[in-house]
Formats: sequence, C-alpha cells, structure tokens
Amino acid sequence: MKFMKLGSKPDFFQTDGDNIRYVATELATDVAVNVGDVKFYLHKFPLLSKSARLQKLVATTNENSDEIHIHDIPGGPAAFEICAKFCYGMTVTLNAYNVVATRCAAEYLEMYETIDKGNLVYKVEVFLNSSIFRSWKDLIIVLQTTRSLLPWSEEVKVVSHCLDSIASKATIDTSKVEWSYTYNHKKLPSNNGDDSHWNGVAKQQMVPKDWWVEDLCGLQLDLYKRVITIIKTKGRMSGDVIGEALKAYTTRRLSGFSKGMIQGDVLKNKSLVETVIHLLPAGSVPCSFLLKLLKAARLLECGEVEICELIRKIGQQLDEATVSDLLIQAPTDEAIKYEVDIVQSLIEEFVTHDRSAQTDPSMESEFQEIRSPRLSDSSKVKVAKLVDGYLTEISRDPNLPVSKFVHLAEMVSSFSRPTHDGLYRAIDMYLKEHPGISKGERKRMCKLMDCRKLSVDACMHAVQNERLPLRVVVQVLFFEQIRASASGGNSTPDLQGSIRALLPGGSHGSSRSTTNTEDDWDAVPTAEEIKGLKCKISTLRLGEVNGGVGVGSDRNGNPGASKNLDKVPSGKVKGMFMSRKIFSKLWSSKERSGEISSSNTSESPGSSSNAEETKFTRSRSRRNSVS
Repeated sequence: MKFMKLGSKPDFFQTDGDNIRYVATELATDVAVNVGDVKFYLHKFPLLSKSARLQKLVATTNENSDEIHIHDIPGGPAAFEICAKFCYGMTVTLNAYNVVATRCAAEYLEMYETIDKGNLVYKVEVFLNSSIFRSWKDLIIVLQTTRSLLPWSEEVKVVSHCLDSIASKATIDTSKVEWSYTYNHKKLPSNNGDDSHWNGVAKQQMVPKDWWVEDLCGLQLDLYKRVITIIKTKGRMSGDVIGEALKAYTTRRLSGFSKGMIQGDVLKNKSLVETVIHLLPAGSVPCSFLLKLLKAARLLECGEVEICELIRKIGQQLDEATVSDLLIQAPTDEAIKYEVDIVQSLIEEFVTHDRSAQTDPSMESEFQEIRSPRLSDSSKVKVAKLVDGYLTEISRDPNLPVSKFVHLAEMVSSFSRPTHDGLYRAIDMYLKEHPGISKGERKRMCKLMDCRKLSVDACMHAVQNERLPLRVVVQVLFFEQIRASASGGNSTPDLQGSIRALLPGGSHGSSRSTTNTEDDWDAVPTAEEIKGLKCKISTLRLGEVNGGVGVGSDRNGNPGASKNLDKVPSGKVKGMFMSRKIFSKLWSSKERSGEISSSNTSESPGSSSNAEETKFTRSRSRRNSVS
C-alpha cells in the first residue's frame, strides 16, 4: 500500500476522555472547535494561516466566545484532526484508507494554494495522482471509501478519477500488467492439467484477460455498475470477459444464487439482478447462468422490462440449455408445478429470432451483413430434443393441462428431428400420469408424433403399449413394415381400405368396414385386443419359419392358434402387415421368457432425453402371454 508523510514536528495532540482533544504545549489554547461530539482545544494562528473557512468562522464569532462549530465537515473528527495536525506541521501519514476523507475535509476547510503555498489540497492531489491512481489495489480501496463521503468525493472528482483509472487498467494490454491482482488459480491452465513447461523449461505465465474480475467483486453495486459501464464504453474489452465479470459478481454478491435460493435484503438483491441483466452483453454468458438469473428475477419480482430482456437473451441461445435449467418452480398459489408459460416465451423468442434472421433476397448486401445469423439446423434439433425432455419431466405433474403440453410440442413441430423417440416418451409419460383424459385429447396428443420416425426399440414398446389408441399401434406396425420392405427390396403390399384409412392422409370413406367406427380406432385397445394382435404377430412369424404354414396354425401346424384372433374385431386386424424386425424381436422374447411383458406402469423407452442412446425397458406388470 502506498503512503505519504506530511510534516516533521512531533505529535502533541492529547486525549482527555472520548470527546476532548487538545494540543499539549506551553502556549495556552485560544479557540475551541466543535466537530460533532468531539471538542478540539487549539490555537488560532496555525489554523487560520491554512484555512479560509476557519478565518470566516472566527471572524463571525461573538467576541465573548472562543468556540466555533463545524458539524458537517466530511470525514468527521478524524479527518479534521489530520487537517489540524497539518496546520501545526506535525507528522501525519496519508494512505488509501484516509486520503479521500482528508481531501474532502481540506476542500471543506478551503485549504487552497491561494491561502498558503504547499497547502493541504495541493499535497493530497499530488499523492493521489503520483501514487494512488497508479496502484491497482489502492484504487479499489480508495473507490470504496468514497461512498461514505458523498457528495464531496464526487465534487472533488476523486470518484471519477478512480473509475477512469480502474477502467483504463482493466482494458490495458495484458502484457503490460505488472502489478499484483487477485485471481482464482483454479482457472489457470497449469492448474487444470495443462503442461506449464516446454522442453523442460518453465513457460512464462501469461496474464489472463479477466485478471481484474475478482478484485472488483468487492465494490458496491452503484460503483461496480459505473466501472463496467466505462469499461464497455472504451470498447477494448470483449463481451465474453465482461460477461465473466458480471457472472462472478452475481455469484459473489447474491447469497444463495448458485443453489437457486436467494437470501438477504430483497430490495438490494432485486436491484443487483436488474442491473446485471442490463449490463450483460448478448451471448456473453452460458445459457445456464441466464436461466438461473431468470429464476432469481422471478423470485425477486423484478420489473417486466428486465424479465422480457432476459427472455430475449435466453431465447437467442436456447440450444445451450438443459432440461433441468428449464424447470422453474411456479408460485405456491398456482395449481401447476412449473412455470410452463415462461418456457413457452423462451421458445417463442427462439423461433422469432430464427424468422427475423432470414434475410429477404431483395435486400442489399450491406443490410444483410448486419442481420443476425440464421439458426443452424443442429440448433433447431437441439431445441426440439430439449422440448421433448422438458415435456417428459412436466408430464409428471397431475395438474398439467393437455393444452399446455400440446402447445409446447407444436411450437417446435417444424424443427425436423431425426427421431421422435423423445416425443413418444413424453406422450407416453403424460398418458400414464393422466389416465382420465378423453379420447379426443388422447388422439390430439398422439397426432403430434410421426410414427415413421420411431426407432425399432420405440416401435417395440409402442405396439405393446395399452395407453395408445389402436389407430396409433396400427400405424406403427405399418410403417415398420414399409421400412422393412424397403430395406429388403420388396414392394409394399396393398392394404385394405380399413387399414389405409388409419394412416396419415388416409380416407375414412365408404371402403371402410361399417363395424370399424372412428371411436373404435381411437379407443385404447383392450387386453383381449392386445392379446389378439400378439397372436397375429406370432402366427405370421410361424408362417415365415415353417415355410408357408397356415396363418391360423400354431407352432406345430395346428389350427387352434387362430381362436384368439376371433376375439378382436376382424376389421381391426385384417390386412395388418407386421415388420419382420418387430416380429423377430417379439418372437425371440417369447421363446426366451415364455411371455412378453409390458405394463401400465412401464416407462416409455428410456428415462433420459437421449432416446436413441437409451434401451427401451419392459414393464413390470404382466400382460397376457403370446399363445
């Protein structure tokens, strides 16, 4: 820490109790100066020779009184004592902790060069400019002391000089940083497993670009905001470094932020969050941090302007988010568990950002260059998978309306996914947790899914899923058969109208059997119907293995196996062509365990959002075995 000594005479100031200060000399004191609760017994001559204000006060004092009062001096009794000692020529030491108070008190007492050469104001200014403003650590300390001395510290321009000096040092070329600073050494490459040697010789450690971040975390919000604003104005600092600084400040100053539990003064925390939102450059921090900030903003009831600005920033990088990031708890007075409307707003912003980024071909090139880049297909796929995973999680909420589920899914329906396994898992989870929804709602949900984009494992699960309408089961079986036929080079078999009508774009015309009503196909299949479908699968498999054994025969060629088929309406089974892949899996499972299990309590394929990486699990409760 830098310091400066003024004066050379011994210190003759003495104390009598807590409120009396006097100069112990042979010459009797002739003036009493009251500063707050402290009374100083001093001599007029040394004081009046340095202070124009004291000259005025003494001149206006009653001749019969030797007391003057200065209750509003900045810095209080301590700062006045330093000024008084300077007037006597006694030794005083200035440092980062008392220099601002001394400068403000000297300004109050009007200790200028016009009164006496080499006066205190001049001496302090020399110390500030030659030492304090050049020392990084002292600058931080001095700036912190200015808050208690407002507005005097602003009037003498100490605050503005400190802010400008700090911003200039923070934006300087890192190769010129020669002073000490506080830094989290875990962030250094040498402490993260990177080799700090080259051919056995230690490398010179480079100064990181964010070397200044942690030292500024000790500043109060108003000063911190001004520093960051000046740094941004200079234009020499990248947005990523500014974002890292704001992230570190928020984590340090907002108690419980990293754990999602905000503690402390609500008004201060609210002001902090709103300030950080305004200062954050776009794309400068991870999406996970922005979503934590959004949770805090909702909890602290921040302004609508700040919430909307934060949603806009999150929406532009939503492809970086995870499902857990999006799970924002709803207020306790609401029926649903999570803030689904907020997530809808984020997705809307993502979609809007994509649309606005699409450039009109008629626009001139100079305007095209300033537009935001269009979102990549991979970003859209990530968001679609994110929504699938989010839907799976919120489907566990028994109070979640079908409309909210469907609306969320439809918002990303235009984003082409390679697979719909994640969406199928979400739909199955909702059907499991909400068994009482109507046929129409069930049909509406299942329309969200493209059966052609289900993996083999998902198809295996779907054809045994008693929660799905029979229409969907038939579609799954048909499209898997189409896939198998295409891979084998075979032509797709013709279908009866009753089956073709179930497929996308199919007709529900007169070719349909009169016994197969719309309600029949949209209804959840019964155990008997599922059993009949399994029998059909089994007999078709046997027909392949035995080289043409009748469809109604059992494993030994007996016709009894067709009896169970009679339990299913003929129009629902007749004409169904099963995929060889599915048949093989079903049959091999039957031969290994003697039965195929699935259940109402089974989870849909996998438990994570990565459907294609997760094996589909069978249910615990038993179903009718294939007979």
